[in-house]
Amino acid sequence: MEQYAMLPNIREHSLMVGRVAGLIGSGLARAGHPLSLELIVSSALLHDIAKTATLETALRHDELGREICLQHGLDELAEIVAEHVVLKGGLPECCTEKEIVYYADKRVLHDEVVTLEARLDYIIRRYGNEDEVLHARIRQNFAQAHAIEERIFAGLDFSPAELEQRLRRDFFPLEAFGT
Repeated sequence: MEQYAMLPNIREHSLMVGRVAGLIGSGLARAGHPLSLELIVSSALLHDIAKTATLETALRHDELGREICLQHGLDELAEIVAEHVVLKGGLPECCTEKEIVYYADKRVLHDEVVTLEARLDYIIRRYGNEDEVLHARIRQNFAQAHAIEERIFAGLDFSPAELEQRLRRDFFPLEAFGT
């Protein structure tokens, strides 16, 4: 994070995405899903690694983030970072590390856990540029996030509405992941 001059607000966002993804991943792993918690949390922490570098450019931070991960030999993380904005392809039958990071990012606005609807509203206001075609693509992306939310929470013992409360109760420590 420091090597790529991640701004403090982006760092705080990434830390919260890491906590949310870690909480979800650990819950699904306890329920028997074959997941790598290390891959989930590491990918979540690095999902916006290129955000600062792309703020004043037309470059996509997900694509540049993928390249940064590949440069460091983090091939598995690279594919997750590349798809944290928009998932490519159809949905697999089971929740994957990629889906968990994608979903966790959609639930965190700045450094706060919010609903998918609140995050959607923010993204349209912030990035929509009053472009109705872009608004439709963003809404379609969030329809996919809702489908993933249903699948994720079918395997957990709490609901999407309880995510923030559960995160406070079962604080997910990131220290083991080098933060």
